Order: sequence, then structure tokens, then C-alpha cells
Amino acid sequence: MKILWLSLIAIACHQNCLAQDAIDPAIVQKIMQAEFADSHIPQLAQELTDQSGGRLTGSPGFKRAADWAVQEFKKWHVSYAGTESWGPFGIQWEAESFSLEAVTPYYFPIHAYPVPWSPAADHLQGEVTTITREQSLDAAWLQNHAAQFKDKFILIESSPVDTHKNFGVAATRYDQAALDTLKDTYMISPEEMKHIQVYLHNLPVCRKVLKQAGAIGIIAARGNSDNGVVMNQATYGFRKNNPMVLPEVDIANEDAQRISRLKKVVLKMNLQVKASTEEVPGMNVIAELKGSNPQLNSQVVMLGAHLDSWTAATGATDNAAGCVVMMEALRLLDSLKLKPGRTIRVALWGGEEQGLHGSFNYVTNHFREKKTRQIKPSQSNISVYFNLDNGTGRIRGIFAQNNTAVVPIFKKWFAPFDTLCANTITLHNTGSTDHLSFDWAGIPAFQFIQDPVDYNSKTHHTNLDDYDHLQIEDLKQAAVIIACFAYQASIRDEKLPAKAIDNTPFIFDGF
Repeated sequence: MKILWLSLIAIACHQNCLAQDAIDPAIVQKIMQAEFADSHIPQLAQELTDQSGGRLTGSPGFKRAADWAVQEFKKWHVSYAGTESWGPFGIQWEAESFSLEAVTPYYFPIHAYPVPWSPAADHLQGEVTTITREQSLDAAWLQNHAAQFKDKFILIESSPVDTHKNFGVAATRYDQAALDTLKDTYMISPEEMKHIQVYLHNLPVCRKVLKQAGAIGIIAARGNSDNGVVMNQATYGFRKNNPMVLPEVDIANEDAQRISRLKKVVLKMNLQVKASTEEVPGMNVIAELKGSNPQLNSQVVMLGAHLDSWTAATGATDNAAGCVVMMEALRLLDSLKLKPGRTIRVALWGGEEQGLHGSFNYVTNHFREKKTRQIKPSQSNISVYFNLDNGTGRIRGIFAQNNTAVVPIFKKWFAPFDTLCANTITLHNTGSTDHLSFDWAGIPAFQFIQDPVDYNSKTHHTNLDDYDHLQIEDLKQAAVIIACFAYQASIRDEKLPAKAIDNTPFIFDGF
């Protein structure tokens, strides 16, 4: 009989939990009507991209964007908006003037962008010599061939342009079959991380060998740098104790292939930069909409996206898109006077591109000790963290990160959004962005599934990542869903259920 009563109580509790997770259709309708009739996303996105410019962590561009975001939050009825330092980051850097061109065997311009944290190049001119990627990471080989690098630009060989892939579709959306078969995405295994660590150790060592041999600069095409697209990012150089020693430039693959075919090419480079001599602090932007329920408002629902970007464009899909969606979700809740129960906190992170520094340091400053991995008392105040950082595509569902207990909850929350093509919940994981920091701290943390659009084929870390590649209607849809999720999490009787805490080191610790 006791077992029967316990079973009945458990069933009643489960039914009560499911009942509390049903979304009020009137709330959904109100949020949808407000967003699709009078969205602020176009203006927010234009301010954060065109007006702020590139937002390299620690740069004047990042500060412009952070200051703008704080002032924008303060236009709404937030209880707090400001910046918060998460610790020392590295060297402040920005390019002030740049050109790269061929002068022999004839003049031609090169599609090129300086690698962030590159040192200046004062009207350098020299012939090009080509080495393979493997050779560029082999210090012994470079030392044995040092004589051929004096006064030369070093072109790191790239793969020939694959013209056949140009017949494919550049921008895509998920069909139902793809959503039904989603696997782990953007995940990095411990073994892969070891290889990355070895690469990050070898790279500056080999660059110093080239510098000592008399090389004057590095040029390379990387990733999807073809069809006029240039992938532009930095893998090291932002720390004072590990600076870049040679000017480095990313170029289009077509230009790299042309230089290789011509055999004897002389380049002229000018790069003027403004850089600090001391490290600057890393910053996050934090804003809060105070909860209205006295029993719940000490607890927090968090929304986040990373504010920093690379410098060849204005970081629109990576990740102004996520930032403006989170800002718009907060604005919607405020403008509609929906009165969340728990406090809703939006965080716009710095240092994501260099290894999730902004979110991880925020987590270790507030929720979990970095060295001992002990959980701090304030960790228990965070109900859930939602993240958006996979481009401009509309939301199609959510990665549950192996948290089985949240699946029935999310099914209820996605139920009103079938008409917006969002209903997929997968237990699989996605990685390489800021929700991982919170997941490591034992906080329920989730990244939404987004349509790929042209994120991986064109815009991710490239010179095309600008306002014109944003899908504004997709971002409106995302803002509606996230506003509803944030509101529902804020009024829920209980915090969202958490997984068991992983006691292994954070995968990006040490970057």
C-alpha cells in the first residue's frame, strides 16, 4: 500500500510539473504580434555592426559596442546595465592602415586582411617563397632551410580551389530528415584538444625561427578562403608573453594559387597598427530585468551571446545576430510589461573567439572555483542559461545536452511554435560556445538549433560577415521563441532540472 501511495504521489507531481510548463497561448500571441509588427532587430543589428565596426576582444571597437549596448539596455526598465571585468585578457590591437599588392611580374591587388595582433609592417617589399603547412610547423626543417627565407615573404601553401563544390547550394535550411538525425555538433574531443594544444605550442616557435632566419612576413589562405571569401582570425598573439613576431596576412585562395603558379612574385606590404604595451582587462556586458515575484526574484534566468568578433568584417552572423536577439527578447518582455517572476539577466560575452574566456571566467568568478572545482553558493541561484551563437538562421529546436529531464519541459515550450518551424529537441550536444561554461558549472545550459543558412559556407570568420548577410526575419522568429522561453523559465515553480556535475577540467581551460 505504501508503494502504491508513493507511486500516486509521484504521478501527481509529474502531472503538476507538466501542467505548470504549458505556455499561455495569449502570452505567445502577444509576443509574436509585438515582434512581427514592430521589431527593433534591424536597428539593433545595424548599430552593432555598421556603427560599432569589428569587435575584436580588448579593442576600441569592442568598447564602442559594449558602451552602446549598456546605453541601449538603459533605455528599457532594467534594474542594472553595465560592464563587468572578468580578468586580464591581453594586448589591445587595431589596424589603422593596410595594403598588400604584387609589384612583380606586374601589378595586381590581393584580397587580403591583416591577422589580428600582427605587428606593423612599414612598407615592406620582398619576393615570395612557398612552403607547405607541414613544413611551416616543423622547427627543425625550418632551421635546416633558413637560408632561403632571408628578406622573403613566406607563402604557406593551400589546397587548390575545388571548383566542383561551386555547383552546390551555398545557403541551406534543415529539412525534417536532417533534424531527425542530428548528431553531436561542433564538439571537440579531448584527443583533438591535445592536437590543438600541440599546434598552439609549435606555431609561435616556428614563427620565431622564420623571424631569426630573416623572413619579413607570412601570407596564407585558410579554411574556406575561396570564391573571394577570406577567412581571417588569429590563433595566438594576444598575450603579452606570446606575441606575434612577424606581420601575418590572410588572403583569398585564388590569390594564393595565382602567386604559386607565377613562381617569382614580389609583394609590397604596408600595415600600420595601434597596440598597447600592457594587457587590458576582458569585459562582459551584463543587464538585468528584475523579477516581480518576491519568492523567486533572487533566482536568475540567463540569456547569452558573444559580443566579440574578428576584424575582416563586422561580425554580423558571428555573433551580432545572437546579441541582438537576446537584447530584443529582453526588450519585448519589458515593453509588454509581462513581469517575469525570476530575474532575467542578459550577458554579452567578450573573449569567446579566443577560447570562451568571457563566459568561463564569469562562471569561475561567480559559480565554480577554477582550481578546486568547488561549487559556489551563488550557483544555486541560476535556473537556466540559454545561448545563441550559430549564425543568422531561425531557431529549429534545441540541443538538450544529454539532460533527459528537460525534454518533456521543452516539448511543452515548443508546442506553440510548430507554425514557426521550431519543434526539434535532441539529447545530443553542441559545443564550442558559451553554454559549455555554464554546463561545466552544473547549471542547465543550452544552445538552440539554428538553420545553417550560409554560416559555414560564407560568413563564419570571414570578410563577408556583415549586416547584409543577416536574415532579419529569422532573427525576429528567434527573438519570439527566446522571449517566451525566458518568460516561462522565470515563472516556473521550480528551477529547470540539472544534470550531475562533471568533475573533469573545463575543456578550454588553458587557452
